[in-house]
Amino acid sequence: MARRKLIAGNWKMNGNLAALAELQGIVDAAAANPKVDVAICPPFTLIAPAVAAQPALAIGAQDCHEKASGAHTGNISAAMLSEAGAKLVIVGHSERRADQFESDALVQAKAVAAIGAGLIAIVCVGETEAQRDAGEAIAIVTGQVRGSIPADATAEQLVVAYEPVWAIGTGRTPTVQDVADMHAAIRATLNETLGAAGPAVRILYGGSVKPDNARELLAVNDVDGALVGGASLTAAQFVPIIEGGAAVS
Repeated sequence: MARRKLIAGNWKMNGNLAALAELQGIVDAAAANPKVDVAICPPFTLIAPAVAAQPALAIGAQDCHEKASGAHTGNISAAMLSEAGAKLVIVGHSERRADQFESDALVQAKAVAAIGAGLIAIVCVGETEAQRDAGEAIAIVTGQVRGSIPADATAEQLVVAYEPVWAIGTGRTPTVQDVADMHAAIRATLNETLGAAGPAVRILYGGSVKPDNARELLAVNDVDGALVGGASLTAAQFVPIIEGGAAVS
C-alpha cells in the first residue's frame, strides 16, 4: 500500500521566537517536494506564533493531557492545542515515558484525547538498551503498540513513531535490517490491532535521522517517514531529510 511520507520535526525544549525564522526554508522545501508531508512540533509557547508566521506548515505539539480541562496545573489539553492552531501532537515520547514515567495506558488516553480534539496523534514506542540486549526488543515494542494506540483509530488520525532508545547517546547505531525488522513487527501488530485500518497507518523512524542517512532509512519497507530531533532545528539540516523522503516516495 502506498503511504505518503511524513517528515516531522520535534524541537523538544529548544527554540525561541527568533528560531521561527528557520521555518521559511522548511516551508519552501515542503512546497518544492509535494510528495511528502512536513510538520514541525515546537515547544508550547511557539505553537501559535509558528502558525501565524507559517500558516501553510503543519504545526504540532509535543504532549497533551488526557483530560479536556480541570485542576491540572502546568498541563495543556488537546483542545487548547487545537485552538492554538496545532494539527498534530506527539504522545508517549521516550523522554516522557522515562522522565515522567508515562505508562502505555496513559499514552493511549492522551492519544484518545488528541483524536477527540481533531488532532493527529503521533504515538511513540521504543525499547531501551537493556531490553534490546536481553532479546526482548520486538516483544516490548509490539506490546507498547497494543497498549498505547486507540483500538478504533483510523489512518487519518494515527501515526506510530519507532524510537530505538538504546541508540540515543550510546554510540550504537541500528542497522537497516534492525529498522526493517522492527517496522515489519509494528506493521503486523497494527494490522492485528486495527484490522483494515492497519495497513494504512504510517510508521515513522525516530533514531537520529540526519541528512547523511535519511534517504537510506526512508527507503526501508514500512518506514513511512521520520521523527527528527536535533536535525529539525535548522532548515539547513532538515531540508535534506525532506528531500530524502521525496526521493524515495
